Amino acid sequence: MVSRPRYDEAFKRSAVEHYRRHGGTILRAAQELGINHWTLREWIRGQCAQQAPPPAARTLSEAEREIARLRAELARVTEQRDILKKSLGILSHT
Repeated sequence: MVSRPRYDEAFKRSAVEHYRRHGGTILRAAQELGINHWTLREWIRGQCAQQAPPPAARTLSEAEREIARLRAELARVTEQRDILKKSLGILSHT
């Protein structure tokens, strides 16, 4: 039976910092560090959960303003999508 390697907290923190600092994929960072990418993924998730601030309480008027903003953005993006679909249709017939 193969035992899984154990890593101390300092190594975990430095591995997550390496991933964030150098960018790229989790797989690439894990390969550079010689660890399993699923392990690194869990470390990243764990640190993000620890560092995430609690959601801010909102008033009803703030929520309504955000809903209005999101609806306007959705309408704009929907219009852009429809224009692109029409353009694609015109270009594909030529």
